[in-house]
Amino acid sequence: MEQHTYLVVMAGGIGSRFWPFSRTHHPKQFHDVLGLGRSMLQLTVDRFRGICPPENVFVVTNRDYTELVHQHLPELPIDQILGEPIGRNTAPCIAYASYRIAQRDPEAVIVVTPADHAVMHEENFRDAIRTAVDGARTHNVLITLGIQPSRPDTGYGYIQFIDEVVQPQHVQTAPGHEDGVFPQTLRKVKTFTEKPNLELAKMFVSSGDFLWNSGLFVWRADAIIHAFHQYLSDIAEVFDEGWNELGTSQEEDFISRAYTRCRNISIDYGVMEKADNVYVLPADFGWSDLGTWDSLHRMGQHDADENVVDGNALLYDTSECVIKTPPERLVVVQGLEGYIVAEYDNVLLICKRTEEQRVKEFVADVKSKKGVGYN
Repeated sequence: MEQHTYLVVMAGGIGSRFWPFSRTHHPKQFHDVLGLGRSMLQLTVDRFRGICPPENVFVVTNRDYTELVHQHLPELPIDQILGEPIGRNTAPCIAYASYRIAQRDPEAVIVVTPADHAVMHEENFRDAIRTAVDGARTHNVLITLGIQPSRPDTGYGYIQFIDEVVQPQHVQTAPGHEDGVFPQTLRKVKTFTEKPNLELAKMFVSSGDFLWNSGLFVWRADAIIHAFHQYLSDIAEVFDEGWNELGTSQEEDFISRAYTRCRNISIDYGVMEKADNVYVLPADFGWSDLGTWDSLHRMGQHDADENVVDGNALLYDTSECVIKTPPERLVVVQGLEGYIVAEYDNVLLICKRTEEQRVKEFVADVKSKKGVGYN
């Protein structure tokens, strides 16, 4: 059934929390963030080998980045790079890709992933994805992957699940799969909670029935389109009207019009928090959302003093820092503890790791006081 499994990579964000490395003209998904010789986008597509064939891979990005995507994934046909005229959050992005795929293959099962995740244990990851794909193929459910939390992190959303196995008796079995087995590892979702404060995050982790929200989704094309009709009917109406234009020479003009009619809304808020057929697959495969400098410090290779260094650097009396600088520039650091030292494209950032939430503030100030060339 691999020929009916599709991958949608969401790769349109700017990633401003990773500034100055991630910039408007060259966002983080096009960088080798982990120092592995592959960009985040390339690593994302790489880890799905064996899950779906290359001809079933789609990337949704801003039209400004279409050529960048093609440079990083030259084997990807240009018509599998879906360009958004403007950013409208994840719901319109997913609607665009889902309608496009459904038109091509009514039996499609779609895996949706951001382009900026890191995964340490890729075989465990693929096993989890296959389990979710099997559940989505045989039942009309919307599945998200939940990560076993290792700490009370306030930077992630949380998913509360019902501990016992709840078979989807109220959920229709997919046509042609009446004898399909519902995976025992899937759990019914009870609640979604956006980034909590520290006290609440500690309660979530200690309770044992909360998972980190990974932003990874698995569902059949017809199941998610039905959910759009039920919970985001305004967006469904837009794409219903353009059904015959998708996959044709009129697609680009249609999408330009469509996005002006789509509101800015996430799939979590628009669908997942409202639907009654949402299930979560608890998983543990060394996952991180590489959205911040602190996440890079957690995922990166540490030296004896807990520094993560990617660059030509000499460190003295320095510990628990992130150093990411151009290889052609020698950087000497002395006496820092818990700092970010990051240089890219004529911008140098030196910031306490505990203050990294201010990076967006820095970017806003730079734009207003120094001009757009630095953001």
